[in-house]
Amino acid sequence: MFIYLRVLKESLFFAVNALRTNLLRTFLSVLGVTIGIFAIIGVLAAVDSLENKITESLSSLDISTIYVLNRSFGPTELEPYQYEKFPNVTYEEFQMLERSMPDISAITFTQFTGPENIKFEGKTATGVNIIPGTEAFYELEKLKLAQGRFFNAAESNAGSNVVVIGSEVAKSLFGEFNPIGRRVRLYGNKFTVIGVLEKEGAGSFGPSKDGSAYLPVNFTRRIFGDNNRLRTAALILKPKKGVDQDAFIAQFEQTLRNYRGLKPGEISTFFINPLKGFADFLDQLTSTLTFIGVIISGFSMLVGGFGIANIMFVSVKERTNLIGIQKSLGAKSRFILSQFLFESIILAVFGGFFGLFFVWLGILVANSIAEDFTFMLSSFNILLGTSVSALIGLLAGIIPAISAARLDPVEAIRTGM
Repeated sequence: MFIYLRVLKESLFFAVNALRTNLLRTFLSVLGVTIGIFAIIGVLAAVDSLENKITESLSSLDISTIYVLNRSFGPTELEPYQYEKFPNVTYEEFQMLERSMPDISAITFTQFTGPENIKFEGKTATGVNIIPGTEAFYELEKLKLAQGRFFNAAESNAGSNVVVIGSEVAKSLFGEFNPIGRRVRLYGNKFTVIGVLEKEGAGSFGPSKDGSAYLPVNFTRRIFGDNNRLRTAALILKPKKGVDQDAFIAQFEQTLRNYRGLKPGEISTFFINPLKGFADFLDQLTSTLTFIGVIISGFSMLVGGFGIANIMFVSVKERTNLIGIQKSLGAKSRFILSQFLFESIILAVFGGFFGLFFVWLGILVANSIAEDFTFMLSSFNILLGTSVSALIGLLAGIIPAISAARLDPVEAIRTGM
């Protein structure tokens, strides 16, 4: 046991000494692995950060939520000329589905509208995201109120002039004053502020709720009508807990098809967009990005590995005479082998450490610049970077080390002379 430890110690000493005597060559070898590890771990860290942000954002959403409208959230097999003529979903369809689908937990009718300005006395909140809907929006979007309340069913049905505003809208219009009960101007009408949402921060999918305003959809229907092609209507719903989503979607589709009088064989003139499918698409996207990034970065590692192998072959040739002397004095082949393997692995691991250091440095800079996105370097990626660099060193050094260990001492000394 002690003999092996001594051999290990001496091999390590020879390797470090060889690297110190050839600093320029060592630097060039380390540089290749540094670039490779920086590329691979940088890509993995970026994808992990993106995935963490997506997961964090999706945690506030119920992925059982389903959007139904005349547009698809993702790729579709239909041609544009087919779905461009799809009609908007209607308020009557919303009412029919609310009555006839017992497995619906909550459903709302909404219209996607453009940003508007909200005014209060001499102040204006610009670019406010207007979200018309029914009282069910409160449950569907898991809204949290800092002040006041959300509009109720009676106000929703009547299309009352009431509005619930985001924290940034409230700050822009009222500052530190209590906005509840104040009258603001929107769409040329006076609205009473009945609620203020809790501060959310930047939204990853769509505008943040902080810069949004919720009002009864029947008000916008009264202003813009139901057949306005510039304002896409949609149904947002979710099934009750425990209900199989695929079976629910199939039943929902058939119910809406029957209401629209579509015959068997005719395409459905609406799209059902479950958020679960969107979440699965994002998972697939991050996996694809990781795969592509690792493949591209792998070429950098390949170049670094060839660089170390080349340097090790040169090192073997330069020290042929020394190898011969060591073997003639009784050095075993495994000692020579471990000596060169250690040198190669140390080169690669040093390169890996520098690569990880630059990734960490880059993350610090990126986090100081980015306001609403946090880059992260996980312990798994640190371990992976170290392991990959050591493996590259092992693979790059194994052939030169074997060739050095197999040298005949007499021929080695003669060649060195």
